[in-house]
Amino acid sequence: MDIKWIEELSLNNWPSLSTLLYDGWILRFADGYTKRANSINPLHYSTCDLNTKIEHCESLYSVHQLQPTFKITPFVQPLNLDHVLEQKGYSLVDLTSVQTLDLHHINEPLLNSVIIEDQMSTEWIENYCRLNRVIDKHKDIMERMLSNIKTKKGFVSLCFEDQVIACGLGVIEREYIGLYDIVTDLSFRNQGFGEQMILNLLKWGRANGATHSYLAVVAHNEPALRLYSKLGYSEVYKYWYRVKNAVSC
Repeated sequence: MDIKWIEELSLNNWPSLSTLLYDGWILRFADGYTKRANSINPLHYSTCDLNTKIEHCESLYSVHQLQPTFKITPFVQPLNLDHVLEQKGYSLVDLTSVQTLDLHHINEPLLNSVIIEDQMSTEWIENYCRLNRVIDKHKDIMERMLSNIKTKKGFVSLCFEDQVIACGLGVIEREYIGLYDIVTDLSFRNQGFGEQMILNLLKWGRANGATHSYLAVVAHNEPALRLYSKLGYSEVYKYWYRVKNAVSC
């Protein structure tokens, strides 16, 4: 598989509120909720003068009260963009590992106290915001973003002792299920609940036509990296962000 395809899937399945195409770059805007949805993605050809192009992006994001944020992948165009941004004072933040998994040999889940819905419910939204500590002003943005997903969705919740202690989102497109914002209650971490929820979600994905999975995990999140390695995920590439006026990693 051309791994650049995964970037397309991730753009589609964690959508912004609005998108602007600018000389091969994809500019995303979502009122500040998550870097992924408010970043400049230089994935395709670039013909304009680079300094002028960066300055235009900076101006546009500033008008919308957003920090200019570039997502730097192995597919970045032009190839020297990361170096140019570094020289302009952009900090490197959130080094991230993109990983994939073949679903043909995943383990069967041992817990089945899982609910997977194809639409956002009020209960899922409330539990997700509680577990992931989504602040009130971002809740409406999140709902609007997730409502923009056009492919098959699975809003997953894992219950234990009559309460939801883990939840997340799976999105299927082109035989790949992407995992997004998998979160477990702090009081129940490192007890296998996250693993069981993911196995249920992957099983659902396979039943709905997925043959592979992908995800992105911040490189310093050691517990998550151990979990995904245990499940069989392996890294295919890394990306990071260059952010103006940010503290570097």
